[in-house]
Amino acid sequence: MAGSHRGDTRAVRKTKSIVASAGVAVLATGVAVGAGAAFAEPTTLIAKNAGASLSSTKANVPSTRDDARVAGDRRETVVSRDGGDRESVSSVEELTKGPEQVETGTAKAVKRWTEETLNLWSAYGKHAAQNGEVEAGELVYATGRTESGRDEIIVDGEVAWVTTGNLSDEKPETTGVAAGVSGAACGDSSVESGLVADAVTVYRAVCNAFPEVASMTVGGWDAHGEHTSGKALDFMTGDKALGDSIAAYLQQHAAELNLYDIIWYQRIWTPVRASEGWRYMEDRGSTTANHYDHVHVSTN
Repeated sequence: MAGSHRGDTRAVRKTKSIVASAGVAVLATGVAVGAGAAFAEPTTLIAKNAGASLSSTKANVPSTRDDARVAGDRRETVVSRDGGDRESVSSVEELTKGPEQVETGTAKAVKRWTEETLNLWSAYGKHAAQNGEVEAGELVYATGRTESGRDEIIVDGEVAWVTTGNLSDEKPETTGVAAGVSGAACGDSSVESGLVADAVTVYRAVCNAFPEVASMTVGGWDAHGEHTSGKALDFMTGDKALGDSIAAYLQQHAAELNLYDIIWYQRIWTPVRASEGWRYMEDRGSTTANHYDHVHVSTN
């Protein structure tokens, strides 16, 4: 991200290291009562789709710097420091039995997704250090512990805190260049008239990836050029940023969509010459002829 969110300073994400899936990761968490107080017994958080039987070890993860300091004989610490105030789960691979289990304690952390880009904090107190960011739509694991307006999570194998109220129990839909290929019906069905199956797939994929396309003028079959074969589409837009994104999406999925060419802003890109990148075309004399007002795409 270009800057820190919610008025905070810029931070950099860490490399992913945790192995956890099937809805749950196992985590131990204690509740500190006052400053330097003893811990309550770990609580158990039930995941919606826990499924597999999860065993535990005595390895537990303190959630804050003070937690690690006062834990004493009550529990075994398996955190390490990376030169700052951030605590991280150590030897995650050694604590893992298959892709569905991460044995770090007795409580279960549940799958959640971030609703927006969030700052990661080392603790929940006012003196906590900011140690990076987690992007919107990222998978994290919520421990169920909330303190002073922050929720404790596991992200990239590390314990962190984020502002409360920004986690969703459902994976958000991905749109834009990062979206996958969806063949679900979308937009104006009349656009598909006369198109070959691959071209229909292209239209639906772009429409699902870019909601703006549903109300956009899109040229399909007509009696000129590649359009006569039913293999070509013109996504009409004067928004260069949107056109750039649509073109980038088409490039990214060229093989899957069986594309022949993409033309946009007086340039052409073809899969068979992809190593050459975008190639400039001769001036054809008008905005439309030079493809400044639409992204043209055709299939094989």
